[in-house]
Amino acid sequence: MQGWNLPEAFQHLRHLLEARMGNRGKREFIQVLRLMETMPRDVVANAVTETIRLGAIGFDAVKLIALSRIERRPARLDLGRYPHLPKMDVRMTAAADYAVLVPGSPA
Repeated sequence: MQGWNLPEAFQHLRHLLEARMGNRGKREFIQVLRLMETMPRDVVANAVTETIRLGAIGFDAVKLIALSRIERRPARLDLGRYPHLPKMDVRMTAAADYAVLVPGSPA
């Protein structure tokens, strides 16, 4: 990578990948760089910037966004393919849950 004139977003992505995935993050970053073997550099750079903005950090997200730009279609990110991201379980709120906010009402 020495001597490569890459946008700052690539370095930012590298740090995020390594912080989240360690050695696996290094391998994913190399995969991102290898995308430039088959895709225009500006398309990959824009995809890197977009994945950072979306918080969907990973090779698959960069590749999906880059391909969607080339094919001129919207990207559909399936976060189920990112097992390293924390899973959120949000339950349905019942109206009775808000009763504790009203003074003098039984909880």
